[in-house]
Amino acid sequence: MDALLCDELPQEIFHRLPPPSLTAVSLVSKRWHRLLRSSITSLSLYLPPPYEPTVIASFSSFLSQHPFLANLSIATSPFDAVGDNLLLSVSASCPKLRNLRYLTNPLSPLSLVVISTSCAHLSSISISLSRPLCFHWLRSFSGLKCLALFFTNPVSELDTYGVEEKNNAFDVEFSLENLYLSGIVSEDRGLGLLWRNCKNIKKLQLQSCASLGDFASVSGFVKILKGLRELELRACRSIVDGVLLKVAEHCVSLDSLLIYDSGSQEGLMKFINQSKCNLKRLELRLPLDLDNTHLIALAANLNFMGLVSLRLESCCLVTGDGLKVLGRTVGVKLEELGLINCDVVERESGLLTALGQDLTRLRKLDLSFNEMMVDKELTLMLASCNFLIELKLRGCRGLTDKSVASMVWSCRNLQSVDITCCGIEMEGVELLVLKSKWLRLLEVEQNKLSDAARILASSKSIEIERIHLVNDMTAKPARVKSFRFHFFFCGNAFNFISFSRR
Repeated sequence: MDALLCDELPQEIFHRLPPPSLTAVSLVSKRWHRLLRSSITSLSLYLPPPYEPTVIASFSSFLSQHPFLANLSIATSPFDAVGDNLLLSVSASCPKLRNLRYLTNPLSPLSLVVISTSCAHLSSISISLSRPLCFHWLRSFSGLKCLALFFTNPVSELDTYGVEEKNNAFDVEFSLENLYLSGIVSEDRGLGLLWRNCKNIKKLQLQSCASLGDFASVSGFVKILKGLRELELRACRSIVDGVLLKVAEHCVSLDSLLIYDSGSQEGLMKFINQSKCNLKRLELRLPLDLDNTHLIALAANLNFMGLVSLRLESCCLVTGDGLKVLGRTVGVKLEELGLINCDVVERESGLLTALGQDLTRLRKLDLSFNEMMVDKELTLMLASCNFLIELKLRGCRGLTDKSVASMVWSCRNLQSVDITCCGIEMEGVELLVLKSKWLRLLEVEQNKLSDAARILASSKSIEIERIHLVNDMTAKPARVKSFRFHFFFCGNAFNFISFSRR
């Protein structure tokens, strides 16, 4: 019977099987084992030492058994400089590779040039680079759209000698659209070439950056802002005010801004008052740098009237007055609101009710980690939010099963609900599964999911992300979308550990 099936049919079946069932597929026959490997498009690998030549050869042979591999993530020991050898193995075995991630050790420009030739379809790379910074290898990646670079080693005087002259030797326009940089310091001289030649950047992410590079590099930064649409600044306190000022002066296309753990009250106010961007999405985690004056300024700037998403996290200086003013101004269009760990939710009774009445078009609501929020406050808000499709209440320990009734009766279109680490118990989970007609995703602890709820969820095609409680209650599980297999290399063989459809 097996011989009568063409290869495509078992492969299609494999893609439709739930992850737990796939463990037995490779045990059926050698043919099924081969077909399963050819169906895998994503791999996450960890290779412990020692990294002997035989191990590298086995690694290359293993990769060659996955001819359609498109996404590859590799981790190794941080104390062994084996990255270049692994990259050469990848370049020889993965001609269809599109996404590569290797952050453990810095890679050399030579190995990057080699893989650009062998893996012509690469469109996304996440790697570490050592100083001195050199970007000449980027010319070899004609189809590269997403680039994430991590700079970790300290700067020495020898590293910076002559770098600026070498990088000024050529200019070529890169095809990058998404750029992520981490760890820039003021002594980095090679970044001017990157700023000058990344003229098609749509999304820029900076994390833990103390500078944009040396003086010559900074002068070219404005060239990256012309078509910028998304900007994320995380832990970049020393540069965030300068970056925001340049964005306000030179960028009119920005529609999404995220700032975490950086900035100043004055710098943020200047950006709000001077910006000509028609912002659509704003996400801030600024415990001591955001207050009511900023929210009122947002409401007064006509360029922000089209705001569709506002997310605030740990903003302890914000009060209900500022939120109400902003809510009345942007309430007509606002579709997503996040007040995460904002004590104003617990401090001011009636605030959520007022916001619910102003924000009647909300489709996504995130009130996670407001531990003292009670059922009454949430219920009165949900009574006005009839269009909600996504609700996140993770860590809201003050809620009980009473809140579930308001969810199912007021929010009849709910598709995704996160009630992890809430006060909602097993009976509330059962009611939510039973009465929510359109629910497709539920995140909840394993011990709160009864057999009846599990069976009912399966019959209604509801995907349940069962969370096993650990010490870190804030950990968020990855959502399942495509095949991703995890392997652990031991001795001369790869041992299968787990897999999921991410």
